[in-house]
Amino acid sequence: MDYTMTIAGVERNLPMCKLNDNLTIAGFVILGDVELTCACAKALLERAPEYDYMIAPEAKSIPLIHEMARQSGQGKYFVARKKKKAYMRDVFEAYDKSITTEGDQRLYLDGADAEQLKGKKVLIIDDVISTGGSLAAVENLVNQIGGIIVGKMAILAEGDAAKRDDISFLERLPLFDADGNELA
Repeated sequence: MDYTMTIAGVERNLPMCKLNDNLTIAGFVILGDVELTCACAKALLERAPEYDYMIAPEAKSIPLIHEMARQSGQGKYFVARKKKKAYMRDVFEAYDKSITTEGDQRLYLDGADAEQLKGKKVLIIDDVISTGGSLAAVENLVNQIGGIIVGKMAILAEGDAAKRDDISFLERLPLFDADGNELA
């Protein structure tokens, strides 16, 4: 079973993914979808506030932030990593809980990246905001390093996230019950 929707003028069939006995989501994966990535990047940039740099959580948002940077002529963007890497020094860390990733996770930012973001206007980018866990972790990182958050944007806002007034998104993505019926 799929859920069909149009995002930034591009129609896609999203596979229905049962998370538990009561909740099903429409799985949205931008990885590998060049047409959709380019269209979403363009649409988000049209709504974006003025910023110095963009940052996104690893991993599904990477093609989106890359394409946004390319289309805007931005020479650099930042990724909050899911694991500490050997090259990282003076690492900043934030806790994250996502509905699509099993267990708790953390996000990390290299000290050199943090230094570049300090005092700068930062736009946070994500593919889907649902519970807001990944978004909160990135916000935490930006606040820790002294960045100035000027906006939070996503392609989709899932469930109650669509009611938030502190994020900008292209489309609402509903949640579903175990039988695939849209929840109110």
